[in-house]
Amino acid sequence: MTQSTAVEIKKDNLTIVKENGIAEIHIHVNKANSYALEFYQDLNAAIDEIRFDKDIKVAILMSDVPKFFSTGADINFLKNADPKFKTQFCLFCNETLDKMARSPQIYIACLEGHTVGGGLEMALGCDLRFMGDEAGQIGLPEVSLGVLAGTGGTQRLARLVGFSRALDMNITGETLTPQEALDIGLVNKVYPQEQTREKTREYAKKIVESATYAVSNIKLSIMNGKEMPLNVAIRYEGELQNLLFRSEDAKEGLNAFLEKRDPNWKGQ
Repeated sequence: MTQSTAVEIKKDNLTIVKENGIAEIHIHVNKANSYALEFYQDLNAAIDEIRFDKDIKVAILMSDVPKFFSTGADINFLKNADPKFKTQFCLFCNETLDKMARSPQIYIACLEGHTVGGGLEMALGCDLRFMGDEAGQIGLPEVSLGVLAGTGGTQRLARLVGFSRALDMNITGETLTPQEALDIGLVNKVYPQEQTREKTREYAKKIVESATYAVSNIKLSIMNGKEMPLNVAIRYEGELQNLLFRSEDAKEGLNAFLEKRDPNWKGQ
């Protein structure tokens, strides 16, 4: 059973709100959500909290700061940190983001403000990205600082929009509008600005009310399989399908189809 009343878990840089199978991660670091190590430690802990909650099927990352999702790592923090520390910081960020891809929950980035640098890299770590039509700019301007987008910006972006487009975005540092981001597949949906959060919640609710055991395995098949050779990925897909064939939801889905009724999903 999922929670019928909201449960809040507050941390210094974010707040987790869990209700009815959905976890919202509300980011509130500072006026631009520019972060240092402490934020990613909180985010890592939030992902662990969600991972071990069997009732949570969807997680939404969103900002409680007006006009900004995130501008990425704080420049003063980067300037003052030792190079070896910064290298380990980037590694920790990437490991944290990769945990979202490896988790069975669907992660959605709800982008209602500027999403640049590490902010976009955080969104790239999610499975889906929904953006408001007046949210501002989205892109990776790290080249203007003489560095690259080092928390997955060169790699996750290339796998999402193609290597040529990713190269262009990274070497020019140019940002895109929400519509331009939609056109190249960087974001999945663009909503009217004032409806972005509610539309994202509606999408999440539909997932929670669907065959969530199948949804989780579909995600893992795609996210893990994309790193495998095709023949290995097909075999992996088959093993997950074998699990689903044995599930209660698969039996219910087939019976409901034949009986011309809505299925009663149990998520198992």
